[in-house]
Amino acid sequence: MTSVLRSSEIHPRLTGTALEELLHPERLLWTPTQLAGLTRTVTLELGARISEFLHFDADQRWWARLALTEGIELWVLTWLPGQGTKPHDHGGAAGSFTVLRGELSEEYRYPGGPIRQRTHVTGDGIGFGAGRAHQVTGAGTEAAASIHAYSPPLVPTREYASLADVPAEIPPLPGILR
Repeated sequence: MTSVLRSSEIHPRLTGTALEELLHPERLLWTPTQLAGLTRTVTLELGARISEFLHFDADQRWWARLALTEGIELWVLTWLPGQGTKPHDHGGAAGSFTVLRGELSEEYRYPGGPIRQRTHVTGDGIGFGAGRAHQVTGAGTEAAASIHAYSPPLVPTREYASLADVPAEIPPLPGILR
């Protein structure tokens, strides 16, 4: 039995780093725990390197894809105080984020559950399953940055008017296997 090595796309500023070893291109589906471990490790081991190319824009949040394999996508996002997302889910993908710098406020909801609020500071991370919807906002007085991972990759998100509008069950988008 031969294994097929799957190719990876890595941000040009991160080629030749430990990131290539962390991506496990043979892994086609990552668990929330594995995703949280990845974003935490990338933050700790590559945070200084990633911080060199962060960009902050007063008009809109900034982001850059750090890596893409058949099983995962990895991003860095920046947030000025008050910048945030609309309420959204991840279309059936599991996810994770770890705060690289600053502070983020998150309101989140699991289908059928209450809306909850949590603050994440530098070094904090969380992994979550496919059924979670949330809204993330830059908090505090300083600019923030965070590392995000999703599996399976390239799954479109669904936006909601508010977290109260999240259905009792978040169905996967067409073409997404669970």
